[in-house]
Amino acid sequence: MMADTSGTVRYALSFTSGAILLREALVAAPIYLREHDWAKVRELIDQDNLLQSRTVASGKRLAREVVQRLSVLSGDELELLVDSTVSERGHLLWAAACRRYVFIGEFAEEVVRERFLLMGEMLGHNDFDAFVRAKQLWHEEVANLKESTLRKLRSNVFRMLIEAGLLSREGRILPAVLSARVFELLSARTPSDIRFFPTGGAVQ
Repeated sequence: MMADTSGTVRYALSFTSGAILLREALVAAPIYLREHDWAKVRELIDQDNLLQSRTVASGKRLAREVVQRLSVLSGDELELLVDSTVSERGHLLWAAACRRYVFIGEFAEEVVRERFLLMGEMLGHNDFDAFVRAKQLWHEEVANLKESTLRKLRSNVFRMLIEAGLLSREGRILPAVLSARVFELLSARTPSDIRFFPTGGAVQ
C-alpha cells in the first residue's frame, strides 16, 4: 500500500480475479524455489502458458497475481506450500492474500474472526458491505469504487474464504483447524497471522 497526502495508507484493490489460486500456486512456487527470482517465474509462466489461460492477457494477469501473492510468503512457507495438504495450502494462501491485500486482512480480522469469537455462525454479503461503508469514511479509493467493482471484490473475497475452507457455501463460518506446521509458521510473525483466521486462542 501507499500513503496519500493525508497520511492515510491507500489500499491495493486489484483482487478482482483468481480467488485463492490453489492450482496456480502449485505451478509457481516450485519454479521460484528453483530459480529464486520472481521475475523469472513470471517469464517462464508466460512463455509456456503454464497456467493454461485461454488468452495471453488473462494469462499475464493471473501470473502477475499469483507472483504478487506468493512473494509475501517466506522460503519456509513456500517449501511447505509445495509439500502441503489441500487444507494447509488453503490456509497458507489465505494468509498470503491477507498480507498482500491489507483490505482483505482487515476484513478477516475485524469481521470474520471477530464474528467467530463472538459466537456468530453466519457471514453474509451485508457484513462485507457494512465493512466497506466503514472504510469509505477514511479511504477515498474505496469510496470511489464503482458498484460493479465492489461486487467483484466481494464475490472474490467470499470465494477465497470458501476455497480456503473457512466458509461454507451456505455462509457458515468454519473454524480453522491449522496444522501444527502451519500454525508454527504463521504464529512466528509479529503480529501473528493467526489473527486472519476464525479460530480461538490468544494472538500475540
